[in-house]
Amino acid sequence: MNEKNIVDSPLKQRLRTIIFGTDTPEGKAFDIALLASIVASIVLICLDTIDSLHSAYGELFLIGEWMFTVIFTIEYLLRLYCSQNRFHYARSFFGIVDLLSILPSYLALIFPAANFALAIRVLRLFRVFRVLKLLRFLADGNLLLKAMLQSSRKVFVFFFSVSLIILVLSVVMYVIEGPNNGFSSIPKSMYWTIVTITTVGYGDITPQTPLGQAIAALTMLIGYSIIAIPTGILTAEISHEMVKVRDLRKCSNCGKKGHDNDAQFCNHCGSELEPLESLTNP
Repeated sequence: MNEKNIVDSPLKQRLRTIIFGTDTPEGKAFDIALLASIVASIVLICLDTIDSLHSAYGELFLIGEWMFTVIFTIEYLLRLYCSQNRFHYARSFFGIVDLLSILPSYLALIFPAANFALAIRVLRLFRVFRVLKLLRFLADGNLLLKAMLQSSRKVFVFFFSVSLIILVLSVVMYVIEGPNNGFSSIPKSMYWTIVTITTVGYGDITPQTPLGQAIAALTMLIGYSIIAIPTGILTAEISHEMVKVRDLRKCSNCGKKGHDNDAQFCNHCGSELEPLESLTNP
């Protein structure tokens, strides 16, 4: 009974509306202020990694870091306090990120190296999806994710084949060039092959013999030949998923399918269509 009174208390309801709600002016203001604090803390962390700025303003950066840590700690505790299900929030993605974003500062008091984990605050920027109401675009993200999962086996076979090509070329280059030309080991040769086949070409290791240079040219051509294969696989799966999503949008009046994702009315009879979100997110 006491727990019910605590959950239903006006203060907790008010805090829940402000902290978890985005439809009210107070909720929007809170989320925008929170995002501004997150961005400011990330900028502060980035500036603190510059040696000249750290030497000149290190103490100010430390004060600012602890100021944001206190703000985020209070925010995390308030979220726990006013959550309808504290355990659910604590183990959710945002709950874990919120906790990890404040723990490094406290752990750094005991383990100084833990302070580098403050960079995890970048993940808190995902809250922008809630503030700007970009959740309606998650249907497109789900489509892309489904396409990636459907093409995962084909992409795995492709990368396995490329790995075999890289291994063969690496062994060949190691035998032909040898340690005198920078190919001191097969792993080193694999590094060169990967850099070459992906057309990056750092130039820190280069073949010196005519045969090695000929194989390098062949490796570059192979790279240009296979670079479009995973893109084509993913594109085909995306097209397939888009057709499936369009087939989901069936007009309740005339029964026609194949409507565009952003269509609001049937292009055959003009009847209003069911929103795509209700079909893809049951």
